[in-house]
Amino acid sequence: MILATVFESGISIQYYIVLATVLFAIGAIGVLTRRNSIILLMCIELMLNAANLLLVAFSTYFGKADGQIFVFFIMVVAAAEATVGLSILVMAYRNSRSIDVGIFNKLKG
Repeated sequence: MILATVFESGISIQYYIVLATVLFAIGAIGVLTRRNSIILLMCIELMLNAANLLLVAFSTYFGKADGQIFVFFIMVVAAAEATVGLSILVMAYRNSRSIDVGIFNKLKG
């Protein structure tokens, strides 16, 4: 594995924890502050990738492949989420000519 050689070279797991925390925080701030639907999807993907980074780092650190297998399933779900999310955005844009998240209030019955 790639991370196995990185851990052997002396890079501590704390660096991966800090990097994943920063990536997750950037994604969370983006979700909370932005109104553009495409930016929201990208921020959600950033948060998922931060979690994936930690799973791979810890599974490599402890020498078990469980976290890496779990990352594979998260990536499949993230791809499906992106596909469904982008198709909903395309339909919303066709109907209202906007990708602002405020347009989804019109969907309430």
